[in-house]
Amino acid sequence: MIITKTPYRISFFGGGSDYPSWYNNQQGKVISTTINKHLYISCRYLPNFFNHKYRIAWSKIEETKNIDQIQHNAVREILKNLKNKRGLEIHYDGDLPARSGMGSSSCFVVGLLKAIYELKNKKVDKKFLAKKSIYLEQEVMKEAVGSQDQVAASYGGFNKIIFSKNNFSVKNFSKKNFNNLNDNLILIYTGIKRTAHFVAKTFVNKLPKEKKQDVEKIISFVDSAEKILNSNNLDDFGELLNESWHYKKKLSNRITNKKINELYELSLNYGATGGKLLGAGGGGFMLLYVKKNMRKKLLNKLKNIVEIPFKFSNTGCETIFKR
Repeated sequence: MIITKTPYRISFFGGGSDYPSWYNNQQGKVISTTINKHLYISCRYLPNFFNHKYRIAWSKIEETKNIDQIQHNAVREILKNLKNKRGLEIHYDGDLPARSGMGSSSCFVVGLLKAIYELKNKKVDKKFLAKKSIYLEQEVMKEAVGSQDQVAASYGGFNKIIFSKNNFSVKNFSKKNFNNLNDNLILIYTGIKRTAHFVAKTFVNKLPKEKKQDVEKIISFVDSAEKILNSNNLDDFGELLNESWHYKKKLSNRITNKKINELYELSLNYGATGGKLLGAGGGGFMLLYVKKNMRKKLLNKLKNIVEIPFKFSNTGCETIFKR
């Protein structure tokens, strides 16, 4: 049996430029960090005396005799792509809900890939794991997803990721002390579930042309954020998040809605200086920059909203059990 542990991520700046429709023509870049919330995959070979060959436990429990009968899209396509022949039992558990903007879909693909390669006693490095996951989601599953989540999940850490055609590079900031930044961030759950693929489909093909100026502006915030992180003038970080959020909303009318806008404005009125929805938008988790001394006042106003305490993490997908 193999158990893998894959971190969720928070994306700060540059989202949109990590879609191949953009970076296959010009450079994309993002700043993101992994956090101490994880997705777990357990995977083992099944003995051949069961009536089923595959057992998949997620929000459903599936027991099937062949791969094509598996309903879970990622599991089915990964097993087909890897030409798996032996029976498998796969269990999924997560610290955070799916379809919430934390990169859970890519975490799942990265974690399952690593688990299956470990079962086969094949060692894979971080770059291979990220590239293979990107290929599977975008080319095999035909999902309208970006490429930063797979890289973040594979590498871990507080990173600037630069994308170019068929490649990426990772600059790690984790040696810097970002405890103060961490203390000034609040992660709240809007309660709205959405599928990133359907939100992204509304704007992804418009990025190189109709939305080019907006994406270029969004990318410029990455360099501005890097300067702030190097200077440690953290209050500017919150204001930059606010400015970036206004440009991200221009990409599609599906990125936000009345409830989210009201929640964001309420947060600004009670101490937040900036924030954004995570992931493609449409719901899920919202990140807010709030000075530590204003945190209690804001949370008192968000009585029916779930806050998720978190810490930045430095570790990417890893195997935590092998037998």
